[in-house]
Amino acid sequence: MPFYLKEVDVVPEVAKFQSALIVICRFCPAASLAVRNQRPYLEFFRRFLKTESWEQHVNNVRSRLEKEGVKTSVFKGNLLNFIICMWTSGQRKKLLKRASEYEAVVVMGCEGAYEGVSNMIKSTDCQVFQSMKSEGILAATPKFHLPFNISLELFGVTQIHQEKNE
Repeated sequence: MPFYLKEVDVVPEVAKFQSALIVICRFCPAASLAVRNQRPYLEFFRRFLKTESWEQHVNNVRSRLEKEGVKTSVFKGNLLNFIICMWTSGQRKKLLKRASEYEAVVVMGCEGAYEGVSNMIKSTDCQVFQSMKSEGILAATPKFHLPFNISLELFGVTQIHQEKNE
């Protein structure tokens, strides 16, 4: 089950930099926005494995950064590495190489994605920003619609309790 994520506006903080690489996860954030916006999660024949509401959010953040004068690019991994927490060592090396060309990295994924990216690029001078936070674990019922679209109907969100280390 995916994490249910909410967006965090990091544009004001990232706007202080000249360049930012946006690193996205395509699973939990896409499912979260599809459910929240009551839009299809997947439209295979129209968008293949892209979620319209998620792509719009990524493009919106990128556009806002560019209006602030920040040079941006999006690092998506590849289709085999659909989610950040399952990237191959090759994808991790590609990210490290790309990130070294930027001052900031914006992670659009859960806390695990943020930690993973932070660890992958710790040898760079990039400052990493987390643009999503977990609200819980998403429970949804998939609904199929012709011509092979999949929507997610929210069943519930299970809260995550985090213990603090003392």
